Amino acid sequence: MLPLGTPAPDFELPDTVSGEKLGLDQIAEGRDGLLVMFICAHCPFVIHVEKELARLGQDYGGGGQLGIAAISSNSTWTHPEDAPDKLKAMADRLGFSFPYLYDESQDVAKSYTAACTPDFFLFDASRRLAYRGRLDASRPGNGMPVDGRDLRSAIDAVLAGKAPTDSQVPSAGCNIKWRPGNEPSYFG
Repeated sequence: MLPLGTPAPDFELPDTVSGEKLGLDQIAEGRDGLLVMFICAHCPFVIHVEKELARLGQDYGGGGQLGIAAISSNSTWTHPEDAPDKLKAMADRLGFSFPYLYDESQDVAKSYTAACTPDFFLFDASRRLAYRGRLDASRPGNGMPVDGRDLRSAIDAVLAGKAPTDSQVPSAGCNIKWRPGNEPSYFG
């Protein structure tokens, strides 16, 4: 896992909605925090929480204190349902107020040590990793409410200039779908 305190790895990726390339600076500039979410269109764990992801954008993004970006790094060779046009359709359907970027090379996922979808990385105003953990305790079929409790608590702390709790539960979901032969060494 990317250690807490690590600077946000830089990126520049195409936005599946606007078509323009966006970088870390454009998304985080002048903000009190940055949330990078690795998601996709097909994963049942993402589908289970997708409306909460849209609510996070409405509550914290949209020109507010928190820069937000969603990134899909899944191989479209093995999972064509995660192609950029499908990601755009998802963003449009849910009304995402944040960019939904496509990481075709999978280099950005590797630089963040992203392991699954969804996977959340929250950085403070100095762009240092403050939280890497789950959205909440809900999983498909477990009956727990999808409320974003863990991530929202961390976001609120970061936006107040405080450190989130040290008790951070890792994300759970579908593994990132690596192109054959492109699996990261951290899965070694």
